[in-house]
Amino acid sequence: MRILIAEDEAELAKGLKFLLEKHKFSVDVVHNGRNALDYFHTAEYDAVVLDIMMPKLSGLEVLRKIRKEGSGVPVMMLTAKGEIEDRVEGLEAGADDYLPKPFSTREFVARVRALVRRNAGYVNTVLSFGNVRLDCSCYELLTDTASVRLNNKEYQLMELFFRHPRLVFSTEHLMDRIWGRDSEAGVDVVWTYIGFLRRKLKQLDGNIEIRTVRGAGYCLEEQTC
Repeated sequence: MRILIAEDEAELAKGLKFLLEKHKFSVDVVHNGRNALDYFHTAEYDAVVLDIMMPKLSGLEVLRKIRKEGSGVPVMMLTAKGEIEDRVEGLEAGADDYLPKPFSTREFVARVRALVRRNAGYVNTVLSFGNVRLDCSCYELLTDTASVRLNNKEYQLMELFFRHPRLVFSTEHLMDRIWGRDSEAGVDVVWTYIGFLRRKLKQLDGNIEIRTVRGAGYCLEEQTC
């Protein structure tokens, strides 16, 4: 399950990402409202967590734009503003839940899980390309004859490729989307994980491959021979 968190407090955002990934969620983090909209338009999310007070676009502005586009994705407002008027404004703008800071981490995870369950009917949990399927509910790659489990980062990479087959992603883009801008890992971690996924696709005898596009990046394509 994929969650988008838009929170301008970098340390808090990093902590929430770690917390949700520990509970087997895939998480994208941004720190301003404009980036939140950009990410929302390039991926499918099971739930969105928005801080109200953000630069460029506020969480309420992002929420209103999402709802104006007709999206029913569940949204939780996460903010220090806890007055009744603020809660009402968020709910009237289309929020599904509202959690004022400070909050219990257990309550946060429980509420995110509730949002995801609410969205269960919106998102296809099994993605297919070629003769390979990605089961998003249990982090498995499958063919008719075999299956392999993916760890969290492998799954996040593969889900991105499956949702956008034949689209070329640069190493920098993958690094930013999967590990985050604040990650201490070097770009070689992307090459390492691409290698892991290629080996697992070979184990499955799949007819798709992660191809290196010289000078551009990587894309998921059907094998030509």
